[in-house]
Amino acid sequence: MKTRHRNWVSLVLMAGLSGYIVLGSATPAQAMHIAEGFLPVQWAIFWWMVSLPFFWLGLRSLTRITKQNPELKLLLALAGAFTFVLSALKIPSVTGSCSHPTGTGLGAILFGPAVMSVLGGLVLLFQAVLLAHGGLTTLGANLFSMAIVGPFVAFGIYRLVLRTGQQSVAIFVAAALADLLTYVTTSVQLALAFPAASGGVMGAFIKFAGIFAVTQVPLAIAEGLLTVLVWNWLQSYGREELETLKLLKQEN
Repeated sequence: MKTRHRNWVSLVLMAGLSGYIVLGSATPAQAMHIAEGFLPVQWAIFWWMVSLPFFWLGLRSLTRITKQNPELKLLLALAGAFTFVLSALKIPSVTGSCSHPTGTGLGAILFGPAVMSVLGGLVLLFQAVLLAHGGLTTLGANLFSMAIVGPFVAFGIYRLVLRTGQQSVAIFVAAALADLLTYVTTSVQLALAFPAASGGVMGAFIKFAGIFAVTQVPLAIAEGLLTVLVWNWLQSYGREELETLKLLKQEN
């Protein structure tokens, strides 16, 4: 039991150190999801309105989980820290946005997609306020793409692949596709706000998605592999929590 406790403490310290490194090396000029003020007002409001109901459902789900299983709070913190660290590793891409891992697949698999609307929303708020990564006016749009679409895709793909494949394969595919679909959604958001003079919304979408793909495809693969590694670690040192969540599956 003491060994297991030390492993959890070590993980928390590692997450804290990672956060410190990200904060200490932040470059606000290139640190953004969709940047503050980049979207027209009507689209910023629209995405806020679309995202808030999911956030409310997430709060209800999060409250229920913590009341029924308070021992899972540390695992919830781990899911949030994983999302924060990965989504703060930004690579400049389309003007007004950036390319980076999302880290939302792990939490969606562990707790369901609704919870990640809250954890992802808190991550995005923290990054917007302290790292100039994203913005408050564009928080609704970033919340929808990264903390709503991504987790729901991860959860659905995980359940689908799990029926016919190994759990590690399901986790890899879910995390990778959640990352990619987040950027497909961001491309749609940007295309709707800034349709191309030639080709309109579809032309703009192809342009944005094409530029994102250059960096996002390899990042999605890397995120899938990293998520599997973290999952394997949890199977060794967080087995009780996974059993509580009924997520352990015997590999064939």
